Amino acid sequence: MVGTAVLLAAAPAGRGRVMDAASVLPALAAVPPAVLTGTATATVVELADPLDPQTVLTRLRAAAAAPGPLVLFLAGQLHLDKRQYLPHLALARTTAATLRYTALPWHWLAGELGGRPPGTTTVVADLAADSDVWQRLAAAPDLLHLGQGPLLYGRVVPAPRRGEPTTPEYLRAWAELWRSGARPPMPALHEEAAIRAAARANPPESLLLAPARPVAVGAASMGSISSGAASTAAQAPIPAPIPDPHPAILAAARAGRHGEAAAVAAAWEHEALRRHGPRSIEAVHWTEVRADLARLAGDPARSCELWLVAAEFRLALAQPADAPDVEGAVDRAHHQWERIADPARARTLGPTLIALRERVPGRRPGALAALHRRMG
Repeated sequence: MVGTAVLLAAAPAGRGRVMDAASVLPALAAVPPAVLTGTATATVVELADPLDPQTVLTRLRAAAAAPGPLVLFLAGQLHLDKRQYLPHLALARTTAATLRYTALPWHWLAGELGGRPPGTTTVVADLAADSDVWQRLAAAPDLLHLGQGPLLYGRVVPAPRRGEPTTPEYLRAWAELWRSGARPPMPALHEEAAIRAAARANPPESLLLAPARPVAVGAASMGSISSGAASTAAQAPIPAPIPDPHPAILAAARAGRHGEAAAVAAAWEHEALRRHGPRSIEAVHWTEVRADLARLAGDPARSCELWLVAAEFRLALAQPADAPDVEGAVDRAHHQWERIADPARARTLGPTLIALRERVPGRRPGALAALHRRMG
């Protein structure tokens, strides 16, 4: 596939500049385009300190219309529109008085990117927020939500009140990791880049954005990593292979943190979709992980539904009906279906399960007949 990478760095000229956004563009431009998008070939669109929001919107709309994966790398500063209380990305001519006319409304990004197919759009953002945006983010971390389709990874720091503008160290770390030859999945890149950025810039606090949910952390703690450990990690390349995420996901589920476990699994599933496509073994695997997490969370209906999806995907991949993974998916769907307490929900899923049982009878004698009896 052909991917598209958009490099957008924007900040006001003069005293209103609190982030030297464009300083990261040479580092990103030095990364091979195909690496930026994770595709065989890619097109790169660069927007350095653009002047007009309509021009930016036009370029984003053209990139979003391309059929392949789209990755937007975004460096800049966020300001709050005092009339509508909506965040805006400041552009070169933006001032406090002209914000509504010279800045790019964040919801324009959501509008252009949110309609793309799930798993095809990623935004990697390094942002400085003025005091108004920062306070609203503390109360409503979903303020920067881009809709159901795009994946958002990023770091937001409070804008410095005085002195030199901050620098987009988080995005710079992404570029350096790629240029070192590392090719980890995006969740791992996000975590390593956040550690490196904190070790270098040491902001008083930051907000990390990931598909799971934004989590506010102090720069010194960075997810329970001490400042000394963060400094060491910042100088070392990412280890290969990437650490297995499954033990941490399972530990969270067994500790009762079911939302956290499901969110992390969903993030890895999105990464598998982006890299390998929806009809891939990698994507099916993470669907099955989420099905088992639903079981552990005591939601048999959701678990059954996800196992049914996994079984249908495996059959669509031309796996035989008697393959252990196919039989296992249908058996687990059946097992969870029998534990659904809501009769209406069970009847909704029943026809799909029966259709699969007819194709995949499994090793349990009478399984299909038992299904028909319960469905009446």
